[in-house]
Amino acid sequence: MALRRAAHLDTMYQELPLPDRFQAARDDGFDAVELWSWEDRDLAAVRAAADRAGISICCCDGDGPVSLIDPDRREAYLGYLRRSLAAACLLGVPGVTIHSNGLGPDGGVLDPRDDLSHTVKLCALYDGLRASAALAEQAGVDLYLEPLNVTTDHPGNFLRDTRTAAELVRLVGSPRLRVLFDLYHMQLSEGHLCDTIRQYADTFGHVHAADAPGRHEPGTGEIAFPRVYQALEQAGYTGFVSYELFPARSTAEAVAAIRASG
Repeated sequence: MALRRAAHLDTMYQELPLPDRFQAARDDGFDAVELWSWEDRDLAAVRAAADRAGISICCCDGDGPVSLIDPDRREAYLGYLRRSLAAACLLGVPGVTIHSNGLGPDGGVLDPRDDLSHTVKLCALYDGLRASAALAEQAGVDLYLEPLNVTTDHPGNFLRDTRTAAELVRLVGSPRLRVLFDLYHMQLSEGHLCDTIRQYADTFGHVHAADAPGRHEPGTGEIAFPRVYQALEQAGYTGFVSYELFPARSTAEAVAAIRASG
């Protein structure tokens, strides 16, 4: 089965106004698009732009400035997640991205809680995921739990490897909680992407793609994209591969590189 490809409209097509990016992605052959924040946007206008272009929105962010590793902020986290799930339903989005820590607009970790032990953070994350999954099941929307690199983009983030994310997903055991496997982040954090796919692809619900280092299009870094695509297909992955990348020069050149990558 051929992989389904999506374009992230907050990193690609930035030369165009947001309403025009949907049609541009459709014209370039993408199967869907993705967005980051929903809170600062006119959701009805976003849905209308997607509908006019005849393209679906496959994912958006689900959490905000509150950390799941903080046991004292769980109700605040769940309150924000409820709003995110409602926004996803309005947009027709099947899944939202969640993280262990609250992130700022620049991706900085807002609440690392260095005063808490690893054990407290891990247990709080597990309990929070169970409660979050229950809300997702009620809403009929998937949650994509994303580990992030701490070497380059998100110092202080708690969840930083695929194994921990996958084991949490398996322990919670909800059909609505899946792993978001980000090729860029995990190449920086752990490497051995194909082995990781073979071990944990059964937990994947969404995949982000950008080359590493640099977070640009395939061919600008060290990731062997044809082998990664093959590993995903052989593992039976059926979700989207969403290109959350910043074009090195232009979106047109990035699209050409994506097409050439396999």
